[in-house]
Parts: sequence; structure tokens; C-alpha cells
Amino acid sequence: MPNGLKIDQDGHVTILTLDRPEALNALDYPLYMALEDAIRGADARAIIITGAGDRAFCSGDDVKQILSKGAPATPEMTERSKRTGGLTPAADALLHTDIPVIAAVNGYALGWGAELAIMADIRVFSERARFGEIFVTRGLTCDAPGFGRLIQLVGRERACELLFTGDIIDATTAKEIGLTSRVVAPEDLLPTALGLAHRIAANPPLAVQAIKQGLRRTVDPEWREVGRMAISEIRRLMQTDDAKESAAAFLEKRTPVFTGR
Repeated sequence: MPNGLKIDQDGHVTILTLDRPEALNALDYPLYMALEDAIRGADARAIIITGAGDRAFCSGDDVKQILSKGAPATPEMTERSKRTGGLTPAADALLHTDIPVIAAVNGYALGWGAELAIMADIRVFSERARFGEIFVTRGLTCDAPGFGRLIQLVGRERACELLFTGDIIDATTAKEIGLTSRVVAPEDLLPTALGLAHRIAANPPLAVQAIKQGLRRTVDPEWREVGRMAISEIRRLMQTDDAKESAAAFLEKRTPVFTGR
């Protein structure tokens, strides 16, 4: 996959597989754009998002490309962000689609991978799944979904604990706190997600779309406003010494030393 995304169709269900297993399915700019395009262009009644291999769903932003030097977005990514008011374009596509989205979380869901999981309407966790809003350990803040969606799932106190500590939790804990209602054996992950997706797809699509629109209008914040705030803070924080130290320590496989600068 030149852009790191594999797209399959199973009847009315589209399966999107992040396909960079050598990088734990980390997101680089081509994959971010491919994911956005796939969501916006999907001709489906349900979408499943999962990761290639058995180690990671998505480990977040590619440290070498995006985080290590505070690398600026490509011109195309910058233009896309202008069209979404600053909200990460892939997030904009996921948060505004009327197609139900299921995350089949097969391994590590970290950073923006955690954000990707919570943007789904339904999550199915493998027993190997691990979830972590690890932005604070990178000297950064979460993206818009971490502010607006995590609290819907686990409540304010649990959300604060996950966001402030950057702790990585296992699938059992995720189920206990309401992050997912299903934890299955690894070999049952995709069949379970597909079974659920086909049950949704068998229903009248206009009714399903209306339900999703109603949920968005009654419980979600104004995503682009939250996104503008989040991205502004992320860009500011990426220039701090602590964010640069975190990326350097990650690449050098050592413990970071933070100075508050």
C-alpha cells in the first residue's frame, strides 16, 4: 500500500486496514490523507477500521516524520486543514460521517490511535488491545476527540486520569470503565466486528443515518471549534523543549528529562 491503507468491501461493509505493521501502523501524512479520503468517499452502510498485524491497531503519529523535529504538515495537509477550520481532516471526516463506524482494536491504540478508536461509534477490543492517550508523555495535548468524546465514554474523572497520566490500560480495564463493551479472543476480533457491522447494514440505511445525525446533534460539541483549539495548542507545544526531549528520548530509547520549558 503506497499510502498505508488497505480497503476491502464485504457486501455493504467497508473494511479499512491501517497497513504499516513495521511502524505499528503509525500515521504519517499519506496515511492521514488516505484515511480521510476513504471515509469521505465510502459507499457503505457500515465501516470497520482495524490495523494490520497482531501488535498494533494504531500507535499514533509517526515519531520520525511528525514529532521528532516538529515537522510541518505538507502543503496538501495544510490546505486540507484550512477546509476543516483547523480540525485534523481525518478527524473531521470521521466525526461528521453519517455512516456507523466500528473500531476493531487488535493491539496498541496509542496517541492518535486512541483518538481514532474513540471516534468510532462502537469499539470491539481484542484481548491483546492496549489503549493510551499518551499525548502528555510527549509534551503535547490530545486532539479534539480526546476532549469531546472520551468523557462521553468513561466520565470526567476517568478521562482526566487517562489524559493527565498518559497511562496505557489493557482490554479488561477498558471494558470495566466503559471504553468498550466487547473483549474477544484475537481470532474472533474481525468476525465479531463484521457480524455487528452486517447487522447494522441490514437495517434501513436512512433510519440509521438519521439516528447518527441525532446523536451528533444532541451529545457532541462543535468539533471544528474544539479542533481549532486543540491544534493550536499542539502546534505551540511541539515547539517546547519538553516535546522535543520526549521525541529525542523515544528515538534514543532512554527516559526523558522534562524541564517545563
